[in-house]
This record gives sequence, structure tokens and C-alpha cells, in this order.
Amino acid sequence: MEIVTVPVGALETNCYVLYQKERQDALVIDPGEDAGRILDALGGRKVAAVLLTHGHFDHTGALYAFADAPIYIHQMDSVMLEDDFYSFGGMPGERTQRPKATGFLSEGQKLSLAGIDLTVLHTPGHTRGSVCLRTGDELFTGDTLFKGDYGRTDLPGGSEEQMRASLRRLFTLSGCRVYPGHGPGDVIK
Repeated sequence: MEIVTVPVGALETNCYVLYQKERQDALVIDPGEDAGRILDALGGRKVAAVLLTHGHFDHTGALYAFADAPIYIHQMDSVMLEDDFYSFGGMPGERTQRPKATGFLSEGQKLSLAGIDLTVLHTPGHTRGSVCLRTGDELFTGDTLFKGDYGRTDLPGGSEEQMRASLRRLFTLSGCRVYPGHGPGDVIK
């Protein structure tokens, strides 16, 4: 599996493009902004699905460019695609119309898309519907886990208590390579 990291927008959100070399389709995780850069990273591949780790604007701002593909988010965060209060949490940012989700992610769900098998881990704390996506030893954490840090819990829907529980759970996944929502990745030790 190939993983292309595309830092996008003013907050340098990590958008990920995942694909198998022998296939002409791909997955997009967290298309925050800069749709043109993400489309370039796809290299002409068709988007089989867009997967959202949570609903904040910096992870969904370029979603409009992929409205023809299936869009998956946890149901608890689906309101964020429609309501700027929850998506922006009072922070500044360009408000773009975002399409609604076409499918929902849930704890333990297994997905097989574009030749890639993924498992969904519901990891609330940053938002009520934050998820991590695992494929093999690769873990896409959105804003749940960063290198040496974790996501904010002070925005609408955040919870420090839930974040602590989610982090304890992730730390049991030793050996997983973390692909965070911002900044460089790391390995859970």
C-alpha cells in the first residue's frame, strides 16, 4: 500500500491518499483544504471513498471536490458537516459548503475499499465522533493522537475524560505507525 501525505491549509492538516500500486482507485482521508493539491496527489486515480476522522473544518474544507465519492464519518460528527458552530468552534476559517455524509463509521466496523482493509476505532475526546482508522500496523489518528501530544478537548463536543480513555486504548497498540492529523508521525511504543 502506498501512503501519500499532503499537508493542506493554514493549519497544515495532514490529508492522506492511500492506494495499491496495481489499482486505479484510492482513498482520501481528511481532505482539509487545497483540493487541487489533493487531486494532484491522486495521480488520476478515482476516489473510491473519503474517510473523515472527525468533522472539524480543517479536515473537511475540501470535501466539496469529492462530493461524487462516498463520504464516511462517525454519526456523532455528521452534524459538523452542516453546522459551522460545531465545525469551527468559534475559530476563524473559510466556510465552504460541505456535502453530507453518505455512510457512517462505527466502532469495530471493517471496511474494504480500493483494495485496502480498514478497521474503525471510535476514539472520542477531541470530538464526540472522532475515529482512528487502522490498516495493518498503520494507524490514521486524525486529531486524537500526535507525536508527543494529543488533540484539543476544549472545543464543542470535546471531553478530557473521553480523550484520556481513548489514549489509554491507543497506547495498547504498540508497534503501530501513527499518521496524525497534524505534524510528523511516530510509532506507538
